[in-house]
Amino acid sequence: MWIEKNNQLVGTFEFEDFAAAFSFMTRIALIAEKRNHHPDWTNCYNKLEIRLYTHSKGNIITNKDRELASIIESIYNQ
Repeated sequence: MWIEKNNQLVGTFEFEDFAAAFSFMTRIALIAEKRNHHPDWTNCYNKLEIRLYTHSKGNIITNKDRELASIIESIYNQ
């Protein structure tokens, strides 16, 4: 589900409809805010692309990114 591309973890997710995608994004947003680690993402109807990298470490992948990716994947697979 996640690939490393241009010093970023990139994940693509597909949902039943826009409401399901937006609900997922809301759940992730609340977790990201608590962790003070925010994804870059784009959403088009039922498709979501998430890019994770650590801005404060020079825009590279760190353990913070891998941990958030794991959380995101576990929520998606529920």
